[in-house]
Amino acid sequence: MVRRKRETKRRPPFGMPKGIVLLAVPEGWRHSVLTAEGGMLCGHPAEVPVNASPAEAQAAVAAMVVGLAHDFHEEHVEVTWDPPQEPGSWTAQVTVASTSPNACG
Repeated sequence: MVRRKRETKRRPPFGMPKGIVLLAVPEGWRHSVLTAEGGMLCGHPAEVPVNASPAEAQAAVAAMVVGLAHDFHEEHVEVTWDPPQEPGSWTAQVTVASTSPNACG
């Protein structure tokens, strides 16, 4: 009798993103991506130059998070930036994009 090989579903290397913190630092930009499971992914956006505007840094980090959520969790997410509370610091909420019956994708 031949047994079927057991397939185990592997967890993605990080949890589903739920929030972003973006900081302007003397070396450029730093980000932290908070996950629904309580984890955190930190780093600096490599494609963003040191002298980039906050809008450019936000766009680059948001695109990175959208891409990661799609590639690893097969989810389409939206990033909504909150109004800044402190100079040099921005936060964003990451939510699963709502799908309508007429949406393509």
